[in-house]
Amino acid sequence: MYIRYLSLTNFRNYARLELALPERPLLLYGDNAQGKTSVLEAIYLLATGSSPLTSLDRELIRWAANAEGLPYARVWAEVVRGGRSQEIEVILENKPQPNGSSRMQKTIRIDRARKQRAELAGRLNVVLFMPQSIEIVAGPPAVRRRYLDDTLCQVDSVYCAALERYNQALRQRNAVLRYLQSEGGDPNQLAPFESVLAQQGVIVANGRRQLLATLSTYADRVHQRLTGQAEWLRLIYHPNFDPAAPPGARYQMGLNLSYHGPPTEIGEEGLMRVFQKALEARRNEEIQRGVTLIGPHRDEMHFVIGNSTQGTHEVNLRTYGSRGQQRTAVLALKLAELTWMQEQTGETPILLLDEVLAELDATRRRYLLEQVDNIEQALLTATDLEMFEPAFRQQAALWKIHAGRMTENPA
Repeated sequence: MYIRYLSLTNFRNYARLELALPERPLLLYGDNAQGKTSVLEAIYLLATGSSPLTSLDRELIRWAANAEGLPYARVWAEVVRGGRSQEIEVILENKPQPNGSSRMQKTIRIDRARKQRAELAGRLNVVLFMPQSIEIVAGPPAVRRRYLDDTLCQVDSVYCAALERYNQALRQRNAVLRYLQSEGGDPNQLAPFESVLAQQGVIVANGRRQLLATLSTYADRVHQRLTGQAEWLRLIYHPNFDPAAPPGARYQMGLNLSYHGPPTEIGEEGLMRVFQKALEARRNEEIQRGVTLIGPHRDEMHFVIGNSTQGTHEVNLRTYGSRGQQRTAVLALKLAELTWMQEQTGETPILLLDEVLAELDATRRRYLLEQVDNIEQALLTATDLEMFEPAFRQQAALWKIHAGRMTENPA
C-alpha cells in the first residue's frame, strides 16, 4: 500500500500543495513550524477521518483562508492498494449560520462518492509515531480510548459503525438525563437509548479486548528485544463495566491490574442484557448527576512492565514508569500495531514517523529504522539530517520544507 499523489488545499499552513510521493522512504526535513508534521497529519486524516493533534476540525483550516472568504480545507490522495488505485478525499467547511455563528461540516468521499467515516476502514492504513504518542502511556484515559478507536476504525467498519452509534446514543441519553435532572419526568424515557448503548457497547468492548490481547503479545516481543530481555511488557484492558465483577464492585474495576475478560459462559446476548440491567439500575444516580457513568466511554487500558528476573513484580508505567520506559513501551506498541494491521489487511500500512528519532537512543533508533526497510512506504520528518546514518540518507528521498514549500533532493 502506498500513496501515489497527495493534494492539500488550505490545510494548516498550506494554501496549496501537490505532491507525487516516492515509493521509497521519504525524509522531510527543515526547521520547526515549517509544515513537516502537517503533511503527516493530512495523511492520518485521510486514514481515520480525524486529526491526531486536535479534536477541532476548524483548527485544520488555514487561518488566512477565513480572512480571504474561503473557510474550507481539502485533503485528497490517490492510494494504491493491491495494485488498484483509489481516490480518498476529506473536505472541511466552516459554514456561516443565519444567527451569525458558524458550523463545521466534514465531507468524506471515496472515488468521488460520499461516504460515512466507518467506510474509510481498509482504504488507507497508517501507523503514526510522534513525540506526542507518549501520552498514550502517560496521558489521561481518553487518549488511550481514542488510540484504540482510531486503530480499530482503520480496519474494522463494523466496529467503527458501532462506535458512532454508541456515541450518538450516549449524547442523547445524557441530554435526557440532564432534562430529567432539571425538569423531572419518567425515567423510562431512557430505555430506547439504553438498548442501543448495550448492543453497541458490547461490540466496542469486545473489539478493544481482542485488539489489546493481540497487541500485548506482539509488543512484549519487541519490548523484550529493546530491553535486552530484561523487562516484559503487558497491555491490559480495564473496562469500566465488568460483568464478571462481584455485585459490590460491579460498576468500576478495582485496583487489580489483571483482567481476563468476561466469563466464558456469558455470550454476546448475555453481555448485552447484563449491561442494560446495569444502566437501568443506576438511573436514579445518573439523573442526579446528569451523565452516564458506566460503559466503554469510560474504559481504561494499562501498560504494565516487570523485571524478567523478579517473577510477579509489576509496575504500572503511567504511574511509576520513567520517561524512557514510557517511550520504549510506545515504540513497542507502534511496532506491534504495524504487525497487527498487516495481518488484518494483508497489506503493509504506511509508516509515519514525526521527529521521533531525537527522542530515542542509538539502539532504539537503529531498531526503528530497520523496520522501515520492510515497509512499502514510509514518511519521516526531522530537523537534523545527521541523526540518520549516511546509508539511510542515500536510499531515502530527501525533501526540504521551508515556509510550506518543498525542495526535492537539495542535499
